[in-house]
Amino acid sequence: MKREFWQNFDFLLFGSMIMACLFGIAMIRSAIAGNEELASSVRSQIIYVILGLVLSLITSLIDYHYWQSLSRFMYIMAILLLVGIYIIGEAAFGSRRWFQVGIINIQPSELAKIIMIIVLANYYANNANQPKDILWILRSLGLTLGVVIWILLQPNLSTSIVILVLWFSMTWISGLKTRYLIIFGTIGIVGLAVFLGLIAWGVKLPFVEDYQVARVVNFLFPDPTARHGNVYNVEQALITIGSGGWFGEGYSTSTQVQLRFLKVRHTDFIFSAMASEFGFIGTVLIILLLVFIILRCLRAARLASDMFGALIAYGFSTLMFFQTAVNIGVNLNLLPVTGLTLPFISYGGSSLLSLVLGVGLVESVIAHRKALEF
Repeated sequence: MKREFWQNFDFLLFGSMIMACLFGIAMIRSAIAGNEELASSVRSQIIYVILGLVLSLITSLIDYHYWQSLSRFMYIMAILLLVGIYIIGEAAFGSRRWFQVGIINIQPSELAKIIMIIVLANYYANNANQPKDILWILRSLGLTLGVVIWILLQPNLSTSIVILVLWFSMTWISGLKTRYLIIFGTIGIVGLAVFLGLIAWGVKLPFVEDYQVARVVNFLFPDPTARHGNVYNVEQALITIGSGGWFGEGYSTSTQVQLRFLKVRHTDFIFSAMASEFGFIGTVLIILLLVFIILRCLRAARLASDMFGALIAYGFSTLMFFQTAVNIGVNLNLLPVTGLTLPFISYGGSSLLSLVLGVGLVESVIAHRKALEF
C-alpha cells in the first residue's frame, strides 16, 4: 500500500506548493523590512509553513473517504466555531474573525472553505442519481447558507462570496441543468445591478458594513485627491506595479516598497510588491507557478476514482483560481478591495493552513485512487 501511495503521490504538485510558500516567505521578508511592528511576521509565516506542510503530508496519507464519513460532524463543528467567534473571538479592522490561541490566530472562516468543499462533495456524490431539480439545488444551497450566514455576520463579505462561488461551481460540475444555469446567472446579474444601485443611492443594506460599502463606492467613483484609504492604496499599488518594468528593481530594493508608499504590502498588495521587485517577467513566472498548481489539481479531479474525490479536487482548484484572480484583479484596480490573499504568497496563517490542507486533500485523492476493474 505504501509503495502504491508514493507511486501515485503527485510530487510536482507538492513541490510547486513548497516553492510558492518559500517565495512567499521571501516576499514577506522584503515587504516588511525595517518595520519593527511587523518584524515577527516572517518567523510566524515560517512556523505556519512548516506546520502546514506537516499537516498536508498527514492529510495526504489519510484516505480521503475517511473525511466523507465525518463530513456531517465537520459541518457542525464549522458552525460552532463560527458562532463561537461572538463569544471569545478577537476583533480587528471592524470585524470579529479570529480566535487567539497562544501566539497563533485562528480564523474559522478560512477552515470553513475547505470544510464546505468536503461537505458539498459529499452531498453531490451521495445524490448523484437523484433528479437534478430545484429541490436538489435548494438543499445544497441551504447547506451552504448555514455556514455563510455566520461568516456574513462577522462581517466577512469576501469569504462569503468565495464559499458561494464554490457552491455554484460544484453545483454546475455536478450536473446543473442549462435552464437553471441561465436562471441563476440572470439572478446574479440582476442582484449585482440592484446591489450597486442601492449603494449608489446610499441605502443601508443588511449584512453590509459601511467600510464594505466604501470599498465599492471608492472603486466605482474614486477620488483622485485621496491621500489615505483604499483609493490611495490602490493608486500606490498601480504605481508600484509600473515601477517594476520588465525585470524589476531587484529584491528588497523597490523604492515604493522600502519607503512604505505601498500599504498592506505583505498581505493584500503583495502582488504589487512582487511586480515592483521582479518586474513583468518575474510576476508572470509566479503566476504560471500558481496556474500549474491549479492544473495539477484539475488533473487529480480527472484521475479520481470516484465522484467524491473528483469534486474535492475540482472544488479546491476553483478556490485557488478564484482567490488568485481576485487578488490580482484588486492589485490591478479591476475589482474593489476584498482582502482575499494571494495563495501561498500573502502573509496569513489561517489562509495558508487552509490552502496547504487543501493540497493535502488533493494529494490524498490522487494517491489513493484505484485502477478501474473490468
